[in-house]
Amino acid sequence: MNSPIIISSVNELVRVYPERIVYISSDGNYSMMVLHDKTEHLFSFNLSHFQQILEKQMKAEASAFIRIGKSLIINRTYIYRIHIGKQSLVLSDARIRNTFTLTASKEALRQLKSLVEHEME
Repeated sequence: MNSPIIISSVNELVRVYPERIVYISSDGNYSMMVLHDKTEHLFSFNLSHFQQILEKQMKAEASAFIRIGKSLIINRTYIYRIHIGKQSLVLSDARIRNTFTLTASKEALRQLKSLVEHEME
C-alpha cells in the first residue's frame, strides 16, 4: 500500500494513503471516510461506489479492506477487538493512540471473527 488513492466527488478531491484509512461508514447515499488521526471526509456516494474505487485503484491490495454488512468497510490492519455479544468492533493503531469503537450485527462480527481466525491458520 505504497501509492495514494484518489477519491473524488463533485465538491472535493482527497488523496490519501490507504494505510491511513481506518474505516468507511455509510448512511444511505453518503459515505464517511475516517483516518487514523480521526480526520473525517464525507462523500456523496454510497458504500458500493467507495468499494469500487478501492478495488479499481488498489487492485489486489484492496483485500486490506473488508466490507462488514451494508454500512461498513474496515481496514483489516486496525482490527483490535471483536466482541460479538456486545456487537462491538474496536479498531486501533498499533500504538493504541486512537481507538474507534463501532457497532455491527452479531452475524457480521461472527463472519469477521471467523475470517481473522482463518487467516491465522
